[in-house]
Amino acid sequence: MSNPVRRRRPTIHDVAREAGVSRGTVSRVLNGGHHVSPAAAEAVNSAIRRTGYVVNRHARSLITGRSGSAAFLLTEPQERFFEDPNFNVLLRGCTQALAAHDIPLLLMIAGSRDEQRRIVRYVTAGHVDGVLLVSSHTGDPVAAQLARAGIPVVACGKPMDPRAGRLAHVAADDREGAREMVRHLLAAGRRRIGTIAGPQDTPGGVDRLAGFREVLAEAGLPFDESLVETGDYGRASGAAGARALLARHPDLDGLFVASDLMARGALEALAGAGRSVPDQVAVGGFDDSAAALASAPALTTVRQPWDRISQEMVRVLLARIAGEDTSAVILPTELVVRDTA
Repeated sequence: MSNPVRRRRPTIHDVAREAGVSRGTVSRVLNGGHHVSPAAAEAVNSAIRRTGYVVNRHARSLITGRSGSAAFLLTEPQERFFEDPNFNVLLRGCTQALAAHDIPLLLMIAGSRDEQRRIVRYVTAGHVDGVLLVSSHTGDPVAAQLARAGIPVVACGKPMDPRAGRLAHVAADDREGAREMVRHLLAAGRRRIGTIAGPQDTPGGVDRLAGFREVLAEAGLPFDESLVETGDYGRASGAAGARALLARHPDLDGLFVASDLMARGALEALAGAGRSVPDQVAVGGFDDSAAALASAPALTTVRQPWDRISQEMVRVLLARIAGEDTSAVILPTELVVRDTA
């Protein structure tokens, strides 16, 4: 039985001939489309689809010195990636945005110092061209190490480690989002308002608590530290925080929770204590994640524009890889009123 004839893999020359352009034009399209007319770019892209041409990434990396890939680095324990739906939404958005540029995205999770050291070695060895860094806490050395090594990095959220220097970042306006939620609770007639804040070594935790304090001050209400609990953005910490606040303040009538997952836990604790929501206690969350819609009653929350955050992180990272200077991007949030407040 004879072996079938192996079909020759299409080359860049085949694409150029099919598109009716020069090999150099095809190369420029493959490398970002600079100095190529829209008509020529469309002809090349159509020819790529018709011929089935696939870029030889290894050959390109030898010529350009780049890997042609990027990393999505989460410096949190692995279980947080599966528990918190925000990470999955952000990863999906970044993957889709990079796919439009034919750039694969590698998921890396480094929750321990040993894992972080291994990943820093891997990244600085040139295996990826840039890093989308997510959930960097104060004292987390990764951002500073990558910045010192000259690796293009874009952080999700405002960086808190001064050692990282002027790190490019994309963030939602956490402080203004918190302010809007607390104003909403006050407008609903609530005056004994507590909060379950996020970790105070994260930018969201700090800014959302600051927004809470500012609006209370504007309303002439004294800030009471005993009305503040701090969680880790997880569901169990939200339940524990709500129980602690109720124990200290049985007259609690409003609750701002710094993440939807913590708010889900808080709603469970309030139900366990026999408190009706929103009649006795109005509750507001933050993120507008899947957890907000899955709660019962449906959670009033602050929407973070995850699609835009993903797109902007990728845009800024590609600019950094190309050697361009970039500035911070702060995106507005939106109050989403449902059943809990």
